[in-house]
Amino acid sequence: MRLSAWSATVALAVAVVSTAIARDVQSPPPSDDAELTRMFQADQDDRKPGLHGIDWSMVKPRDDARMKRTREIYAAGELRTGADWLHAALILQHSSAPDDYLLAHEMCVAALAQGEKGAKWLVAATEDRFLMAIGRKQRFGTQYEAAAEAGKLRLAPTDPQVTDDLRAAVGAPPLAKAKDTEGRFDKKE
Repeated sequence: MRLSAWSATVALAVAVVSTAIARDVQSPPPSDDAELTRMFQADQDDRKPGLHGIDWSMVKPRDDARMKRTREIYAAGELRTGADWLHAALILQHSSAPDDYLLAHEMCVAALAQGEKGAKWLVAATEDRFLMAIGRKQRFGTQYEAAAEAGKLRLAPTDPQVTDDLRAAVGAPPLAKAKDTEGRFDKKE
């Protein structure tokens, strides 16, 4: 009698595991959200003219609409792939609100957790933006701010305690290189 109870338990366990494996094998991986992919591409296209060539009176309303829709997609639980999380993060990091920067940072972490390596640098940049928005120094050296001279940018104050090894781990350049390249954003005359 004991043997048949044990046999029944083993048979039930095998059936449950087999069903779970079959379900996982049969389920296709989720596909990237097409609407979010289009919004991400539009966001990037709006920035192609370069920092000093963007007509912000045209781009800001489009950014605002994309951010609103991205928040709706997120709230509805429709972010499913690493690319979805990355696209949402990239759109939200164009906000000016600390909460959006923090959410974008968390979305980058989710993207990385799902294997989206393209989120590596953005995880650092969104943290830097968030910290600066709440009045603290950035940590990774990804953000630049207006210099005293019109049309010029300089590296925003950066926490020196973060090592270049940590910066490299998230795809950010060494601090000296970030400082040396700050002129690349200057307005060309």
